[in-house]
Amino acid sequence: MEKKDVKIINQGLEDEMEVWGYRPCPWKMVLVAVGAVCTGGLLFLVLYWLPEWGVRLTCTRTPFIRESQTLLLRSTVCYFTHHSTKYYWNDLIQCIPVFEHFGPLACEKAGKNANGFQSGFNRRLFFEVNEIAVKVPSVFKLLIKEVLNPFYIFQLFSVILWSIEQYYYYAAAIVFMSVISIATSLYTVKKQYIMLHDMVATHSVVRVSVCRGTLDVEEAMSTELVPGDVIVIPSNGMIMPCDAVLIHGNCIVNESMLTVSRTQINLPSSGEDGAGVYSIEEHKRHTLFCGTHIIQTRFYTGELVKAVVVRTGFSTEKGQLVRSILYPKPTDFKLYRDAYLFLLCLVGVAGIGFIYTIVLSIINQVPAKTIVVESLDIITITVPPALPAAMTAGIVYAQRRLKRVGIFCISPQRINICGQLNLICFDKTGTLTEDGLDLWGIQRVENGSFSPPEDDPANETLVRSSFVSCMATCHSLTKLEGELSGDPMDLKMFNATGWILEEPTEEETALHNPIMPTVVRPPKQVLPEVNQEVNLLSYEIGIVRQFPFSSALQRMSVVVRKLGEKRMDAYLKGAPEVVASLCAEDTIPESFTETLEFYTRQGFRVIALAHRQLEAKLSWHKVQNLNRDLIETNMEFLGLIIMQNKLKEETSGVLKDLRHANIRTVMVTGDNMLTAISVARDCGMITPHERVIVADATPPKDIQPATINWHYTENHATSKDNCVEQQEQGYHFAMSGRSFAVITEHFPDLVQKLALHSTIFARMAPDQKTQLVEVLQSVDYTVGMCGDGANDCGALKRAHSGISLSELEASVASPFTSSTANISCVPNLIREGRAALITSFCVFKFMALYSIIQYLSVTLLYSILSNLGDFQFLFIDVAIILIIAFTMSLNPAWKVLVAQRPPSSLISGPLLFSVLTQILTCLAFQVLAFLWVRGQNWYEKWTPLSDACNVSSANLTHGPNITSHVDHKNIRNYENTTLFYVSSFQYLAVAIIFSKGKPFRQPSYKNCKLHLCIVNCIVCVPHEWRITVVIIVLVNAAVSFLLESANERWCTAFLSWLFCRKGKTPRVRYMQVAQELQEDPDWPPKPATLQKNIFNQACQLITNSYLQ
Repeated sequence: MEKKDVKIINQGLEDEMEVWGYRPCPWKMVLVAVGAVCTGGLLFLVLYWLPEWGVRLTCTRTPFIRESQTLLLRSTVCYFTHHSTKYYWNDLIQCIPVFEHFGPLACEKAGKNANGFQSGFNRRLFFEVNEIAVKVPSVFKLLIKEVLNPFYIFQLFSVILWSIEQYYYYAAAIVFMSVISIATSLYTVKKQYIMLHDMVATHSVVRVSVCRGTLDVEEAMSTELVPGDVIVIPSNGMIMPCDAVLIHGNCIVNESMLTVSRTQINLPSSGEDGAGVYSIEEHKRHTLFCGTHIIQTRFYTGELVKAVVVRTGFSTEKGQLVRSILYPKPTDFKLYRDAYLFLLCLVGVAGIGFIYTIVLSIINQVPAKTIVVESLDIITITVPPALPAAMTAGIVYAQRRLKRVGIFCISPQRINICGQLNLICFDKTGTLTEDGLDLWGIQRVENGSFSPPEDDPANETLVRSSFVSCMATCHSLTKLEGELSGDPMDLKMFNATGWILEEPTEEETALHNPIMPTVVRPPKQVLPEVNQEVNLLSYEIGIVRQFPFSSALQRMSVVVRKLGEKRMDAYLKGAPEVVASLCAEDTIPESFTETLEFYTRQGFRVIALAHRQLEAKLSWHKVQNLNRDLIETNMEFLGLIIMQNKLKEETSGVLKDLRHANIRTVMVTGDNMLTAISVARDCGMITPHERVIVADATPPKDIQPATINWHYTENHATSKDNCVEQQEQGYHFAMSGRSFAVITEHFPDLVQKLALHSTIFARMAPDQKTQLVEVLQSVDYTVGMCGDGANDCGALKRAHSGISLSELEASVASPFTSSTANISCVPNLIREGRAALITSFCVFKFMALYSIIQYLSVTLLYSILSNLGDFQFLFIDVAIILIIAFTMSLNPAWKVLVAQRPPSSLISGPLLFSVLTQILTCLAFQVLAFLWVRGQNWYEKWTPLSDACNVSSANLTHGPNITSHVDHKNIRNYENTTLFYVSSFQYLAVAIIFSKGKPFRQPSYKNCKLHLCIVNCIVCVPHEWRITVVIIVLVNAAVSFLLESANERWCTAFLSWLFCRKGKTPRVRYMQVAQELQEDPDWPPKPATLQKNIFNQACQLITNSYLQ
């Protein structure tokens, strides 16, 4: 296909797609119809399973997507729907953008003309109904979809074939199991759809108040809303049916439906943000998201709290979350890809048997009907119908065991992937450390230098200070049902002051033009008794304007006015480095850097405060429209708040276990760099003798190129001895989010090298956490992510296995959720993942050997025109195979994590060698038994009158009323009986041999159910020939066991020697990079500054231009 005809949709996003245009072709459609008739409808089934082939076989390519008839659905508007999202063809730009918004929305303009549009009809042509409609399919539709699965079609083909051969009992057993399997699958899928439907139905359809071009407000159903509508938020709150940006008033919301935090957030009106075009990311703090519960509203006199609808239906934040559940990203795991290749190999073996059966039958002049039936039967024997169900059993058992230890899974297929995890990223706060912060103390600035640390900000002497006033006002707290609610850190800071927060009532708000401010004041007991009321009034502070905390800016600020004063004050708090950059230099103590480093090295979280007295000319109205950059400048540095974040009890032990298991651990946090390094040392992520190299990168500025400054957190001598010592010691890189962004953009050649040894990532934004996971995956790490905050959701979803420590609704973005809020769930999950992975390998090998063993038995019997009987097939497949396949998956996980990792591929030397040696062993002993029994002096060739005990009845006389059962199928013969018993014991032998135990699963002797099944399957051997059969079986089992033991011990080393793998380049990328770094004498870098080589890039650019 030519790339010029391809259109890209959602470029750069997770659901990026390539689109080609096709038009129906009549002559192709006729040919397909003829082919379907000739194949009895089988071609239609193939095209149903492979829809891309269906399009190519019935349509022709068109270079103009607009002319593609499959996309022409309404008048001149071309669109198609994919995964509940509409994509429209745009003639102007000749592409298919996602149509989410009704043009660019300027919030300021929307605020001034907040009466909405007169009609939403034209817009509804594009956006249609505002509803997250999770349609629950009917049972009949689900049944048809399930039955048309290739596995069940193969089952149907097999049952018809067995019925023709009169294997009614066996066919009935398979039908019964298939019905049970289909019914279970339908029940599970139907239940999941109903649960998801009920989850979103609570807010899908509600009544709302809408402004449509007049001053009047009309009632409408939420399904009629389209982007651009202005809705009124009622004072008693509501559950949002869409995404909308607030343009009038304030709201207190609970976003627990979307984030893993139940913190109530105060959403102010847009202010200076309204001057620009609305952006979901930039104006997230001013957006009411679908599904969030609005608890309170605060409004102007005569005005209503209004919001402009920006996204509806599946385009909303809630809708995208539901879409991710309805249409999950396919799991690309090597085990499943290898399983299909292995099945293709079995199909190839079946093809050989198919040809062998036809040739042998023609030579023996077998009737044509028998040739067709028996040749097709060999295919059903070679490809085991019960393989998918047997492999799923191990995952189901692992899921149940995880549930018992408090780990819940919404993507069972990822359990196997957990067994391959070799790198885990951890969030810090709430994950490695306690969720809450305790106030350790404060350190104020007096006369340009730090005063001694103080532990009680509520001290009477500090009530009048700007420092305590900043602590009491610079927050986003609110009162809900009489109790303070908000960010936990803000609560700790405010409660430490002992002050009181009072919010205006609805009646007070309605009496004033502006919104009545929130007031804070010190308690009466901290003031002197003389003139206490006067003093109390003079310390009431009203919060006039609030600039909410921004993770991008790493700060928040407020504008306040003290009662009785004309001037307003601004208070600021945030990351110390950021706050210091906004303060006048003469107000920052000279020891600022040393003091900050002293606290962060000890693992404390440090917050800086600042103050500024605003100009007297600033009125309340001017402040409401002022840009925060004009407020947050030239401030006075007030001091530091030192918060203590304790490690969780389980953290150090879990990280030690992971380290011993050679599983790399990485910390990804939004906290300060030195604090993160200190916590990493305390928890054992970095050991005392290992060095930390900080990569401090700065972006290019003017003519200065981008640079990286390498420096060590400890004193580092540059002598040769120390350099050699450093090379021998372990080392870790640490970098901030800013440095990470600069390095990925300007130093891409260093990204993979740093990814190999970077352990600390500080000040990381949510999207950077996701980007980091992608970088680690690009060097072939199997990455796990463990976090508890809303800012971890992207990384939790992108990682191979995300583990959320929160049980709220947003944990649906993570495949795994732990009910215990600590990282002890991580080793449990990895252990169960390894056990499930090994179980999958064991079951797959067992089922493959079962089909090959039965294939060998039937092939040998075909040589004498015999076959296994109906009850023999039934006994083998049901009494032996199914029961053992399901019980051998019951081995629990091994109790400790080991350094050894389970294999990741079915197409690997040791595994293939194991299967091949067992196949040859079974073949050898079956041929031995087959030939040996024919050489016995008592052997009697089969006749139709042979009875079940292989004693010829030809010479027996029967009375007139006695009839003899004639065996026309040649089943009651010595060869059949011998091969049946030998093969039955071979099934049991390989089941025991392949049922691996330590170091990933509990030993097989602890699996009582498996042993019980094996004992029940051991039946009596024939009276004649019994000792010989027993000897054959025992020798077979011993040889199989010895070969498997030898394979485990020496196969890997032998194959490496045989194929000279020792000196070859490793397959995984991170091992290749490690090998390169070992040979690099300049790595790790010494303390120095690295600049981006612009000259070489410029020369390369000029050369490329010249060549073009």
